[in-house]
Amino acid sequence: MKYESSELIINEDGSIFHLHIKPEQLADKIILVGDPGRVDTVASHFETKECNLQSREFHTITGTYKGKRITVLSTGIGCDNIDIVMNELDALANINFEERADKHEHRTLTIVRIGTCGGLQPEAPLGTFIASVKSIGFDGLLNYYAGRNDVCDLEMEKAFVQHMNWCPQKGAPYVATANASLIEQVAGKDMLRGITVACGGFYGPQGRQVRLRIQDPNQNEKVESFRYKTSEGELKICNFEMESSALAGLAALLGHRAMTCCMVIANRYAKEMNTEYKNSIDNLIQLVLDRI
Repeated sequence: MKYESSELIINEDGSIFHLHIKPEQLADKIILVGDPGRVDTVASHFETKECNLQSREFHTITGTYKGKRITVLSTGIGCDNIDIVMNELDALANINFEERADKHEHRTLTIVRIGTCGGLQPEAPLGTFIASVKSIGFDGLLNYYAGRNDVCDLEMEKAFVQHMNWCPQKGAPYVATANASLIEQVAGKDMLRGITVACGGFYGPQGRQVRLRIQDPNQNEKVESFRYKTSEGELKICNFEMESSALAGLAALLGHRAMTCCMVIANRYAKEMNTEYKNSIDNLIQLVLDRI
């Protein structure tokens, strides 16, 4: 299949449209962060750096850490940006730009998103590291792609919709599962594992009410009380953030290994917030760099 120029947009310098990365600048191991400024924090641990690129909110550095070639890239905020990032990373890995056609052999990327989140359980106080085993997408992004049912936990979707008495005007939530082997590799024994809700906004979708009232004032209480039994035990929703579902779902559809791990900077259950988290998230960054 040949990809037309309106579908696969390649810049004049041979880089992909939004990210401005060339295929040869992409490592197999990738760390995603939301904040463009955090890219420099991650890359400060690199021994060498081979490229440093920035376009809009997408800041990329590729280098080496303890002999491992790693790309760190900022996505900005939201699942819509993850849609751009994941499709363009896959194109860099698996499309021949000169021929505008798929490569003969699939290249699998390993992708870990390092983020911040709001904790929803008493066992997730400020500073807790959470690994998202499953992510419930409030954003609806994966529903636009064929094959979404093949990579989603449909039984959990049904259970969650019933538990929440979900309003259909919000669009159908989906449940994406992170790569199990990558969870074992990165989460180890020192990260809390659970379900993450990826919201389509920071205020109303996460149950915050400032001047605007929300459709379901009991949303967060219902989210906190949701439980789902799996073969490995019972899972509960541990945190809110805004990207994990799209990352896990698109990675599964595209054949990549991906997961999200976040540090709790706000506990919605305890009504606590840490605005000075930038000084402590480096511990999570170093943990992921060592384990990816």
